[in-house]
Amino acid sequence: MTDEEFMRGALAQAEEAAAGGDVPVGALVVVDGSVIAGSYNRREADADPTAHAEILALRAAATALGAWRLSAATLYVTLEPCPMCAGAAVAARVARVVFGAPDPKAGACGSLYNICADPRLNHEPAVSAGVLADECSRRLSEWFAHRRDGLDGG
Repeated sequence: MTDEEFMRGALAQAEEAAAGGDVPVGALVVVDGSVIAGSYNRREADADPTAHAEILALRAAATALGAWRLSAATLYVTLEPCPMCAGAAVAARVARVVFGAPDPKAGACGSLYNICADPRLNHEPAVSAGVLADECSRRLSEWFAHRRDGLDGG
């Protein structure tokens, strides 16, 4: 499968977040061409500020593999990871981070910070930005427009 196909899977996860009233961000963890974990934002659903799609997907991947080192993994996410999530990707030793929409307000893979390319850290995942960026951005924009209009975001 291609990066675009995996990103479409992450977008499907994002729809689950929107259905639950959370910001529509979805993530997949892929190893050797197979999805081993996926998740979506659950901050509202779980009342947990750390329940970002990437964190939940990385946790599920580590459980599936029985190891915290995810050195053969690619993390796909619809929105550029924040500092917490980029730090988690570094800590998990993921090989690659692929994201859709940039996040100029909180992005930590090149937009505001560049945690994944900081040579002071012990690991530097490769980063591929902008995969299905327009589609990912549009989904987020639509969700926030619905929220502003007083609708449920789904």
